[in-house]
Amino acid sequence: MKTITIEVPDNLSDAVAESEDNLPRAMQLAAAIQWYSQGLISQGKGAEIAGLTRAGFLDALFHANVPASQVTVEELAEELRIVSQTGR
Repeated sequence: MKTITIEVPDNLSDAVAESEDNLPRAMQLAAAIQWYSQGLISQGKGAEIAGLTRAGFLDALFHANVPASQVTVEELAEELRIVSQTGR
């Protein structure tokens, strides 16, 4: 994995992490959830970035109120239409 260095406010850990030591992991998880919610990465890549199993990442998505499925209702309806027309 690549390592990056970023500057953050001194008191950021108070707002987003349990402790100063947990701040990097909290930021990794936040980035993974954000990028997943934007459709930029898969669940597997999100789990890898966050340092979690896929099941753990799904649990984190649930707690963040982010839908685990990136398929829209319209996409599902189109799939059903295609399947019903082709008989597959």
